[in-house]
Amino acid sequence: MIYFGEDGDTLLLSYVPERWNGARWLDEKFKQQNEVTLRRTFTFTIKDLFSEEGEEDDDDEVRTFVLGSVEGGYNRINKDVLGLKHDLLIERSIPLHTKIFIAHRDISIFRKVDSLIDEPIIVGGDAEGAIPLEDFEKLLKSFPTSTELNHYAHSRISRVLKDYFGTLSDAEEKLKHYLEKKETLEALHGKSLLADFELKKFEYIYDELISMLDTADSYAEKDWQTKILGLLLFVFPKYIAVLENVHIKDFYSNVDKATNRYIDLMLVGANGSVDIIEIKRPRINSLLSRKKYRNNYTPRGELSDTVMQAEKYLFHLSKWGRAGEKEISQKRKSELPDGIELKITSPKAIILLGRDNDFTDEQRFDFEIIRRKYANMLDIMTYDDLLRRLENIIVMMKRQVPEGNEQ
Repeated sequence: MIYFGEDGDTLLLSYVPERWNGARWLDEKFKQQNEVTLRRTFTFTIKDLFSEEGEEDDDDEVRTFVLGSVEGGYNRINKDVLGLKHDLLIERSIPLHTKIFIAHRDISIFRKVDSLIDEPIIVGGDAEGAIPLEDFEKLLKSFPTSTELNHYAHSRISRVLKDYFGTLSDAEEKLKHYLEKKETLEALHGKSLLADFELKKFEYIYDELISMLDTADSYAEKDWQTKILGLLLFVFPKYIAVLENVHIKDFYSNVDKATNRYIDLMLVGANGSVDIIEIKRPRINSLLSRKKYRNNYTPRGELSDTVMQAEKYLFHLSKWGRAGEKEISQKRKSELPDGIELKITSPKAIILLGRDNDFTDEQRFDFEIIRRKYANMLDIMTYDDLLRRLENIIVMMKRQVPEGNEQ
């Protein structure tokens, strides 16, 4: 068991082993490797051992280590103990407990966070860049439990197996059952039959999207983009083709020669006009800051970064002009209908990311202002926007299906 304590301004971690041979195994470990790691999270060297003056170090029951220090309103945890790039600061009002440091299956929480950023991690308090306590508690809850990890692993394995064995999702099973049932029904009036099929198509897209959002973390980013894009083409039928990894020229980053850039996904309309789309997996709190800046909710990093990336793609694409139209058309000719010519005519970008289902009214208002700021060139859409759009389409289509035909 691990316990936290203090001795003056020194933070301590005490380890009480549950093994039959007490704490002696730690001493043997130090002799062999000069360091020991507890719960795959806390790493100490023999120099970190703590003993009060006059106290013997041969106690079999407990070993105490120096974890860090107390500085002002923060506990400062030694970066080497946690394997971080910077010391960790935790506001003094937050009680130290293993649940703060260790997630299920002994996952080091702060090491995971540290691998994604290049600045000190500060939890709570008024220091610049500090994670508000409310957000930190949400972060802790976002780490999956053992059951969830098993579920995600099962989902990912099932998805791979489906590619080889043709297994259908629940939404696909529903649509398949409907189509099989339709074969036994009497022929409907052409318009009614078409409306009925369109309704089932959008219900399938809605059900499939709900299922995907429930297990979003089990998808690799590329797999997620591919699957979502397949659904989006049904929702936005004006696009007839998708070009992946499109090479474009950047004439501004390097004054001596053009720089090669690559757009992940380019959409092609029926008349050849092109737009781009950025699809991100829905991540927790990826849209707005939880902490207000001058009484406003501001865009978070992922939203700002994606907007900037899309704006630069649009800029370089437009500047390339007619030469770009010809080059892309020639290189991707085999992926386009015969005779179609690509047109770079005021292209726009669609950005799909994040969830807004937990927004307050104030957050929703600020987010709408952000979206309208870019509306002339960007369509920023959340996954909940997409769900609402599908719901409205389904409601209107149900009104068009004659009573008694809906199955």
